[in-house]
Amino acid sequence: MKELIAFDLDGTLAESKQPLGEAMGEAMADLLEVAHVAVISGGDWPQFDKQVASRLPARADVTRLWLMPTTGTKLFTWRDGGWHPVYAELFDAGQKGAILEAFDASLEATGFVPEQTWGERIEDRGSQITFSALGQQAPIHAKEGWDPDFAKRKVIQADLRQRLPGLSINMGGATSIDVTREGVDKAYGLKKLRDASGIALDAMMFIGDAIFPGGNDYPAKELGLDTVRVRDPEETLAVIAAIVACQK
Repeated sequence: MKELIAFDLDGTLAESKQPLGEAMGEAMADLLEVAHVAVISGGDWPQFDKQVASRLPARADVTRLWLMPTTGTKLFTWRDGGWHPVYAELFDAGQKGAILEAFDASLEATGFVPEQTWGERIEDRGSQITFSALGQQAPIHAKEGWDPDFAKRKVIQADLRQRLPGLSINMGGATSIDVTREGVDKAYGLKKLRDASGIALDAMMFIGDAIFPGGNDYPAKELGLDTVRVRDPEETLAVIAAIVACQK
């Protein structure tokens, strides 16, 4: 039995930037009856609120829910009737400027310029700078078709690593690349979660759709957690059902 089940968000609990479906919200409520639950992903708090916090049924025990935006560089918990930050680790202005310049140079050098974009392509999330190839508001069908095998982003990722030594650069979502401080990845976030929750790493399980070398869920596996790779939210629902049945 595991004390805590941790999840990636986009591609695992919900489609990219979409709210949890009703069935997933109910499944999460079931899981919170038998374990603590954490969600760790690259989006910032407003995205977490829209996708997760506001989508859970009233019966969900949110006092056992740990929400970790921007790859765990922020942590929110429920107390005193609302969601409150436990900590937030932010880039300074100089670091942000260097990252934005590197993105511009890398995109020009690699030549991956899509024919159409929807909204801003680079988002400042405070503790993380995120590049979305097709823009922040791109429709799901366009995202899914742009880089399904991660080949384009691997080229951009490799170029950025040359331009931004000392920073962590990982692929996330369907079209995104996340830049955080050196050593900041989901393993970092999960260790911060261990410290905040008092739950040992070997008492945790991680579930995500990008548990492969270069994927932003892979650090959880490298950390030594028991992991389950899923294809999509539908498969995640089946995994949650099996965990709930096992732990009751």
